[in-house]
Amino acid sequence: MCGIAGIFNISSGPAPTEPELSPMIGILHHRGPDGFGYYADDRVGLAHARLSIIDLEGGWQPIHNEDKTVWVVFNGEIFNYIELRQALEKNGHRFYTHSDTEVIVHLYEQHGADFVQHLNGQFAIALWDKTKKRLILARDRTGIRPLFYTQLSGRLLFASEVKSLFRYPGVARQLDFQALAEIFTYWSALPPATIFKNVHTLPPGHYLVAEQEKIRTVRYWDWVFPETPIAAKPAQEYAEALRELLVDAVRLQLRADVPVGAYLSGGLDSSIVTSVIKNFTDTPLRTFSVSFDDEEFDESQYQQELVKYLGTNHTELRCSRADISAAFPQVVWHTETPILRTAPTPLMLLSAQVRAAGYKVVLTGEGADEVFGGYDIFKEAKIRRFWARFPQSTQRPRLFDRLYPYLKHSPAATRAFNQKFFGQGMEHKDKPYFAHIPRWTTTRRLLQFLHRDTLAQFGSWDPFAAIMQTLPAGIERWAGLNRDQYIEAHTLMSGYLLCSQGDRVGMANSIEGRFPFLDHRLIEFANQLPPRYKIMGLTEKYLLKKSMQGLLPESIRTRTKQPYRAPDCQSFFQNGQPADYVAELFSETHLRQAGFLDAPAVRKLYEKCRAGRVIGFADNMAFVGILSALLVEKQFIQSSTFNQQPESNIRPVRVA
Repeated sequence: MCGIAGIFNISSGPAPTEPELSPMIGILHHRGPDGFGYYADDRVGLAHARLSIIDLEGGWQPIHNEDKTVWVVFNGEIFNYIELRQALEKNGHRFYTHSDTEVIVHLYEQHGADFVQHLNGQFAIALWDKTKKRLILARDRTGIRPLFYTQLSGRLLFASEVKSLFRYPGVARQLDFQALAEIFTYWSALPPATIFKNVHTLPPGHYLVAEQEKIRTVRYWDWVFPETPIAAKPAQEYAEALRELLVDAVRLQLRADVPVGAYLSGGLDSSIVTSVIKNFTDTPLRTFSVSFDDEEFDESQYQQELVKYLGTNHTELRCSRADISAAFPQVVWHTETPILRTAPTPLMLLSAQVRAAGYKVVLTGEGADEVFGGYDIFKEAKIRRFWARFPQSTQRPRLFDRLYPYLKHSPAATRAFNQKFFGQGMEHKDKPYFAHIPRWTTTRRLLQFLHRDTLAQFGSWDPFAAIMQTLPAGIERWAGLNRDQYIEAHTLMSGYLLCSQGDRVGMANSIEGRFPFLDHRLIEFANQLPPRYKIMGLTEKYLLKKSMQGLLPESIRTRTKQPYRAPDCQSFFQNGQPADYVAELFSETHLRQAGFLDAPAVRKLYEKCRAGRVIGFADNMAFVGILSALLVEKQFIQSSTFNQQPESNIRPVRVA
């Protein structure tokens, strides 16, 4: 894991220099605290901040090929580098390090831009072909590692984080209100947009080629599902193949020259990863988890059950509401975008404990829900499609009563409410976005808190038409669940979870997260499964659970999915008193100064939260979304010292 940054002269101009690159890479010190490296010639400048994980002594970047005509800086890991190296050496390539990075330059020599097809990993790559004057930027298939770029005065600037681009003189810092509307709908902006004007993200599964004053992007991989039903094999046969694939994915992702730990949430997915480590590898099992004072969010009883079952060496971080409030500004500084939940905050605090324990790498269960049909939204959509076939039925919507047993304030808390909530958009049952209509409609209520001048900037924007423009041809012929999975993977997962709850909060403390369920071989396998093997009746992740028979306690293996959550707006008030920075940001003076919000409406929400009268999802999302948007505006737009982390208010946390 690392941070990368660079400058490419699209047209003629002065050669990039190390003094230009140094501020850009310096601000990414948290991503690579072990040292910096540079390369510059007349056309390109590359910079790297290193977190040493593989080939600790020899893997310093930038790395080159034999004749120094191909150079690369790279953030992430190539898990199949050993196998790739063996094949490349047989073809005559000579290596001067033992790092995974070096396989990239030789793969490029062998395959050109198609080198990305051979990589099993999570990566953001900048590769410079000096002979062809060609720069290639590449991002992993699912968007685990970030990569941003902008253009200024004939130069292409790129980096692992936006704050790095803002260290380059002249790069404008402005909010993009169209992107804000997308975040306040889908939870993330649609690629290549970001919350900042003229700053773009390279979409997952794409590479960018810059050469001869031209820039183009190419999609090299995507989630693909069958357009017609496939002949199903017995479930047990699929389950055995799945277990074999999963074991191999975990084994590959344990490759490192430093100790590797694992997160243990108490849910199925992280339990599977830890069980595979315990039962199929020789890696010592070191685990970490978050627990909460609030019973509604706490899963520690399940965590402790698995700790005892597996006999793991375990650290539990106990997180309070005050801890969340104190750390939230730093979370926003690292995520660089408005977020709609506080859930990333405990994970950032946990990554600090991982670092304190002497670890740099953790495996997590992220991705299993998107790949194997674990989210409630998929079960909701199944019921809604069933209901839509006979909309007059009063019995079919009663199936919603079986959802959300873990929530005090569930969308299905009352029958009248759930019929109204889940009955939205039933006329669109054949549209690819059908599953997401109730959630996006709820989230879009945040737009009512924007100033009328802000709303005017994206006019009559239609979120459903916008999402349709991003979808592949033929998606209407996919099974309903598969359509739901595709959109979830390309919005919430890649744009929000892998960023705000993944890369950013881990790298805030120089911790690399690895995600075995997002091994592309597992995704491709799962995408060909009959949908009923993902959701059997209303049992989520049916096949994944079946593949783990005998390897987990039955109470864990058969447990109903409980999404990871944390206390939201109640975290920022103690006995009706707001945290100091919250009071400042929500003051009438600051709201009017920021300018993009409807100050009276926001103040009304603020007073409602302060009085403890907020219990629903919509108001909680609105408060956290507005608070984080105000922090983004203050830290990155208003502040002349945006390049510094906010002053830490983080209290000592409790570790069991």
